[in-house]
Amino acid sequence: MKAVVIEKLGGPEVLKIAEVPKPEVKPGMVLIKVRAAGINFADTLFRQGQYMMQPKLPDIPGFEAAGEIEAVGPGVTNLKPGQRVAAMGSKMYAEYALAPATQVIVLPDSLSFEEGAAFPIQVLTAWHMLHTSHKTEPGQTVLVHSAAGGVGLVAVQIAKASGARVIGTVSSDNKISLVKEHGADEVINYATKDFAEEAKRLTGGRGVDLILDAVGATTLEKGLTCLAPFGHLILYGRAGGPPEPLNLFRLFENSVKVSGFTLYTVAVVPEVMRRGIEESIRLVAEKKVKIVIGKTFPLAQAAEAHRFIESRQSTGKLVLIP
Repeated sequence: MKAVVIEKLGGPEVLKIAEVPKPEVKPGMVLIKVRAAGINFADTLFRQGQYMMQPKLPDIPGFEAAGEIEAVGPGVTNLKPGQRVAAMGSKMYAEYALAPATQVIVLPDSLSFEEGAAFPIQVLTAWHMLHTSHKTEPGQTVLVHSAAGGVGLVAVQIAKASGARVIGTVSSDNKISLVKEHGADEVINYATKDFAEEAKRLTGGRGVDLILDAVGATTLEKGLTCLAPFGHLILYGRAGGPPEPLNLFRLFENSVKVSGFTLYTVAVVPEVMRRGIEESIRLVAEKKVKIVIGKTFPLAQAAEAHRFIESRQSTGKLVLIP
């Protein structure tokens, strides 16, 4: 089968298309014929050896995909060959991929494979930050960084569906209309305005109740200054680089809290994972959440796709098509 392989760590140029053996199904796993693979910023860190999971060279990137089940392993009773599914796993930039049965989601007919490839990490990350790590309620104000990105656009919609006021931040004016179309009440171009000062101005000086931060280095410290009393900042990425070590005494100023989030924590708690899947699919079915596919790339153009996501010019979800 064809797959994207990295034989050494480095920039996008290390992503090469190659012929590799088709994986064999294992106990508790399913083999998926991949129709679309999701691209995440985490994939770029994995390629560089900077992610929490280190590549074992040569390795295949990719943490989510959608397609049809080709085969199920011993012990898998709730899934069957031929089902349309999305899944979280590893080595998913390929024509076939294995996934643990516990991390496989049966796709409703209303979702395409491209949308399915965007569902596991993008939608569930947004939902669990807003409803597991935090309890988003009507009357709260939520600030979403990178609001035109894959997770950001979904987070804007889920926060709005929860009754919150939503402020998004973007890197350029040409992304503002997209974020507003998907429910943001206000959008700040952080390249031309101080987002913290704007957030305080927009809230009459009170500040925001929740910040979803995938940027890190350039946003975390400033974000603390615009949190409302008892506010919460969730760090779930580091697209702008890792932040400086946090001085915990900064949290005393307004009795605020900072937490981290990764979806892999949810994946090991089946009942929490299941609740997020059910609620997210309901929001999609009710058309309160629309999955936005920004661009698709053939599998052989994985390097170009990584250059595009790292350019910070992309919007919505980027997807590879085998």
